[in-house]
Amino acid sequence: MKIVIFSDTYPPEINGVATSCRNLYRTLVAHGEKVKVITTNPYNEELAEHGDIIRLPGIELKKLYGYRAASPFNRQAMRMIHEFAPDVIHSQHDAGIGQFGFLAAARLNVPVVYTFHTMYEDYTYYATKGFMDRAAKGIVRQYILHKSKTADAFICPSSKIREYMRSIGIDSHISVIPTGIDFSSFDRRNFSSKEVTALKRKFGIPLDRYVILSLGRVAREKSIDLCLRGYAAFLKGNPPRETSFVVVGGGPALPELKELASKLGISSRVHFLGPVNPDEVPLYYQLGNAFVSASITETQGLTFMEAMASGVVLFARYDDTLTGTVRDGNNGFFFLDEEDFARKLPSIIALSSAKIRSIREAALKAIEPYSLERFYQNVMEVYGRAVKTGW
Repeated sequence: MKIVIFSDTYPPEINGVATSCRNLYRTLVAHGEKVKVITTNPYNEELAEHGDIIRLPGIELKKLYGYRAASPFNRQAMRMIHEFAPDVIHSQHDAGIGQFGFLAAARLNVPVVYTFHTMYEDYTYYATKGFMDRAAKGIVRQYILHKSKTADAFICPSSKIREYMRSIGIDSHISVIPTGIDFSSFDRRNFSSKEVTALKRKFGIPLDRYVILSLGRVAREKSIDLCLRGYAAFLKGNPPRETSFVVVGGGPALPELKELASKLGISSRVHFLGPVNPDEVPLYYQLGNAFVSASITETQGLTFMEAMASGVVLFARYDDTLTGTVRDGNNGFFFLDEEDFARKLPSIIALSSAKIRSIREAALKAIEPYSLERFYQNVMEVYGRAVKTGW
């Protein structure tokens, strides 16, 4: 089958949609499918073709993670897509490139599959700054309703998103397909203690410290500030051992989080490492003894599963997205707020080696359903169903 994937974000950008698109592309190609990816060009202002990846020029949005905003139509790219003659188009986003996918599908008269990755209602404040935010959320709902009627097949990555869609009145068939992950690249046995030690020394992280790790996009909706406040409260108690809080990733909230750490008086304990190359992310997980996240805006929680695959103890704020994967006390731990974070962290730090081994084994079993093979089979089933609608 010939597939064209349209997405406004793709590696080297680091976020869940970019990761999902890359994993989809790789598993499709690995199974012999013919694939092209249409995405933005973060390197220059020209159309560039790198193998199967076609990158289109766009305007950098510095206040929105540095994403690129591309035009919803590109004549040169359209010619390339026409020559490729796809059987199905898969739109993964809703900005310029995502809209280009729908336009290309209409022009070529091929079915379009749409994946709804992001809970846009959680992000309206970037545009409204709190002014008429309720109206903005209403517009978002109407847009999603429209999309559900124009796509030939509809995918979302979790039951949480499907329930949201049902709640706003979407009655189209919705396929729940979690993003597949190549967990083998996160296996802690891939990395030597020398590599991890060298990385800690590079960033001045004391070698004897228990490391509490936050990894991912550094943005307001990730609620990293809650974790920092909980960590500050934890330090005021009687910690069982010396600790460091390490934040890996870039984003618009980085300056305010550094300021918060200073106000809380914990700057000497908090290390902000900035963004890293996607191929290096598996190594950076090995910095942590525990992976923490207070985000409740995730549609699937890819970083949670990556942490579990990395053998890092998961300590996450409770959210419905995680209930099918994380079992409190068995393969990870939940907290409710910053006070609960501070209260439970000492017991996690004090876990015995035997308990940690048990948690790691249970975590690996829990993420088995998210394998690339299952991802491929589920997506191909949807593609087949979309193609049949045009017969």
